[in-house]
Amino acid sequence: MKASQEFIKQLEGLYQAYEKEVKEKELEKNTEKTYLRHAGTFVRWCKDDFEPGVIKSNKSR
Repeated sequence: MKASQEFIKQLEGLYQAYEKEVKEKELEKNTEKTYLRHAGTFVRWCKDDFEPGVIKSNKSR
C-alpha cells in the first residue's frame, strides 16, 4: 500500500463525492467515463492496486 488506511478511507470518500458531481454535470458519456476512469486509476494506484505500464496477465481477451 502506498498510502495509509486512514488516507485511503478519506480518498475513497472524496472519490465518491467527485463521482456524484461528475454524474450531475450531464456530460457526454465518453467524457464522464474518462473523468471517472482516470480518477479511479489514481485511487487504485494509492491503494497499490495499479502500476503504470503493467498489464495484468489474468485479463481475459
